Amino acid sequence: QVQLVESGGGLVQPGGSLRLSCAASISVSSTYTMGWYRQAPGLQRELVATITSIGTTNYGDSVKGRFTISRNNVKDTVYLQMNSLKPEDTAVYYCNFRYFFMSGEYWGQGTQVAVSS
Repeated sequence: QVQLVESGGGLVQPGGSLRLSCAASISVSSTYTMGWYRQAPGLQRELVATITSIGTTNYGDSVKGRFTISRNNVKDTVYLQMNSLKPEDTAVYYCNFRYFFMSGEYWGQGTQVAVSS
């Protein structure tokens, strides 16, 4: 029902910035929440940020104050602006899509973010 295409990952120095994008191709129109999760090797996947259809945001404690999530409802696209990046932010970042009123949760393939000198 939903296909997610992520972009924007890469290598950046500590203190630098990156912006991730996730575009959703949706076949069934309904209210949804989108967000980002990340997973480093050997660690559990953790919440980065989510945003609802009306713009309510939720951030993981480790990224509060540094990352900002936003969405373009016309394009069904979410963005993650990452500032003041730290080596601990290194992970594969996965886009997530979840319907509010119907079943269905979808994941992107992931995009690698590496923070290193």
